[in-house]
Amino acid sequence: MTEKALRLGTRRSKLAMAQSGQVADAVSQVTGRPVELVEITTYGDTSREHLAQIGGTGVFVAALRDALLRGEVDFAVHSLKDLPTAEHEGLVVAAVPEREDPRDVVVARDARKLTDLPRGARIGTGAPRRMAQLNAYARTHGLEIETVPIRGNVDTRIGYVRSGELDAVVLAAAGLNRVGRIDEVTDFLSVDTVLPAPGQGALAIECTAANADLVAALAELDDPFTRVAVTAERSLLAALEAGCSAPVGALADLPPLSAPLERGDPQADGQIVKEMRLRGVVGTTDGSTLVQLSTTGPVPETHEAALALGRELATEMLAQGAAGLMGERAH
Repeated sequence: MTEKALRLGTRRSKLAMAQSGQVADAVSQVTGRPVELVEITTYGDTSREHLAQIGGTGVFVAALRDALLRGEVDFAVHSLKDLPTAEHEGLVVAAVPEREDPRDVVVARDARKLTDLPRGARIGTGAPRRMAQLNAYARTHGLEIETVPIRGNVDTRIGYVRSGELDAVVLAAAGLNRVGRIDEVTDFLSVDTVLPAPGQGALAIECTAANADLVAALAELDDPFTRVAVTAERSLLAALEAGCSAPVGALADLPPLSAPLERGDPQADGQIVKEMRLRGVVGTTDGSTLVQLSTTGPVPETHEAALALGRELATEMLAQGAAGLMGERAH
């Protein structure tokens, strides 16, 4: 007899369905059970207001979490950058799978790169974080651009470029890759130009804490390096008391393994030296002021150490005036 299907709660968008479908296949492999997608509409999907107006934090996840707590679905998949930083009573993020490319990308007319856009180019994005960094880059590199707030799914946003209404839009590489449209990218933005949103490119698989068997099964999909990186990034965001619609970027790099210590070094016992760099940025949306700092150290070995790393960098950023650049802070 076939085991009862697990119910995966997902938003209805093409991107959400694509990434949830990928997770469903992986969960089926580790559990041996079929997985069915349960489509749920969230407030963020129905509101036409810009994210900065509706508060960003939680607007894409609240309905999914309610469905979990009511027992209507067994687990849910979120884009981690949409997930509020505060823990939700009764729920647990059982797995953070390996992260995709966290970078932002440009889709522009005539296959142009950011630096090739015409004078006065109109660039669409729904993120104050992107606006702040794009405008700051333009100021320091002599570009004349106008950032335009937009909403909508991938088709809608790229449609603004195809119709000629905008010269370019900025999107997340991971999202385009998951819906099979990465070949439409005309420029991959270096993280030195635009730091991504905390958690960008990563997914969160969430279920009720009481479902111990499912928590254990989903944990098979957890990538420890991705988990510690996004924990540090989100800790920084939380310490800044900023929501996911605030002009905050963060990225924890987990670079390839470095060479072993030199032979003869007393610590050269076959262990590999590995470091992580955490970078954060906060800025005004016009790009006139940025606070951008980084810290580098050993890869955190515990959840608590990753949290501490994010808090420490946030403290330094606040000391340099970050709080005054974010508008109304989240509480």
